[in-house]
Amino acid sequence: MEKYPQTGFLLRRTHTPAMALQLGTFLVTRMITNTGYRMVYPFLPVIARGLGVELEAVALAVTARSSLGLISPVFGSLADRQGHRTAMLFGLACFVGSMLLIAVWPSYTVLFAALLIMGIGKLVLDPALYAYVGDHVRYARRGMAIAITEMSWSGAFLLGMPMIGWLIDRTDRWYAPFSWLAGLAVVAALVVWRVVPPEAVRPAERPSLVNGVRIVLAHPAALAGLAVGFLMCMANETIGIVYGAWMEDTFALEVAALGAASMVIGVAELSGEGLVAGIVDRLGKRRAVAGGVALNALACVLLPVIGVSIAAALVGLFLFYITFEFALVSLIPLMTELAPDARATLLAGNVAAFSAGRMVAALIGPPLFDVGLLANGAAAAAFNVVALVVLVVFVRQE
Repeated sequence: MEKYPQTGFLLRRTHTPAMALQLGTFLVTRMITNTGYRMVYPFLPVIARGLGVELEAVALAVTARSSLGLISPVFGSLADRQGHRTAMLFGLACFVGSMLLIAVWPSYTVLFAALLIMGIGKLVLDPALYAYVGDHVRYARRGMAIAITEMSWSGAFLLGMPMIGWLIDRTDRWYAPFSWLAGLAVVAALVVWRVVPPEAVRPAERPSLVNGVRIVLAHPAALAGLAVGFLMCMANETIGIVYGAWMEDTFALEVAALGAASMVIGVAELSGEGLVAGIVDRLGKRRAVAGGVALNALACVLLPVIGVSIAAALVGLFLFYITFEFALVSLIPLMTELAPDARATLLAGNVAAFSAGRMVAALIGPPLFDVGLLANGAAAAAFNVVALVVLVVFVRQE
């Protein structure tokens, strides 16, 4: 592999304008896919009513989608061998197909299948994108680069969820937004094909899936990082899977209001991602993750306690999501360097850990909510405390 001197403020081997365009493309592309991925959470009751099924039935489909993350390393290895651009385009094709299926055949069976296809696409797209950034951005500035692409999560709430709520409210059809998301994803795929150059893939020079897993298993810090991601996402999903139902039940919010309330979460996530972009490279990735996890544990307990009015609930959600987003986005650049000889495999394993955490939480979140949101908050705080202990004990340096 050719080596070039570092140039610009981010890059190893490409010109700064090219990488800036690529990062912008990744941001918009993931904003579209994350909107489709996340819309099921705030609109879970709406989708369940539209399908004529119980809330738990749609939650089960979400759990099945999350369970696919357990095989994410398989897709990470594929991205290494076939090239990152090819993997990104394949992931987007899966997303487009899943959106069109729901738009054409809006039934519970089709929704279940489409969520699985969407999950496969995300498992291919995200590790390939992270590995591409890891290959082209030096570690000292990688926190900023990752934070830029992760702003897609906040963009999904700030722009995507209000649009979803407006479309459902205007058409009175829960499946109305899916055709729009499919069209936007097609445009995004064309831009990715144009701005990301094809790579000279040499499989013989890259670790196989088996060898990559062996490398990761030989790094205790990498395994600890996977455990931290698992616990953090389990904590987040324990509350995230039910917050839409909680707000609807407690404050009798309408569909459009739920979409607007999601903007608060978008602002929180954007603030967290902005903090990562601004300070994590100077503060240190490990220290940033530890601080974010500790604060998120506190926010998990505060949310059900202070959420006695709409305004107070929105403040609680803001604190819950800004601390989580800061911790999670700080963790990703840390993970990119814990096993650099098997970077894509570890990053895919990180996605698997995230998905496994969300899968477990999607199962336990609704039953805990039958007791009350305080039960969800206490469980989420406990998961965060364990994550903090694992990070401090086993990840001793960057």
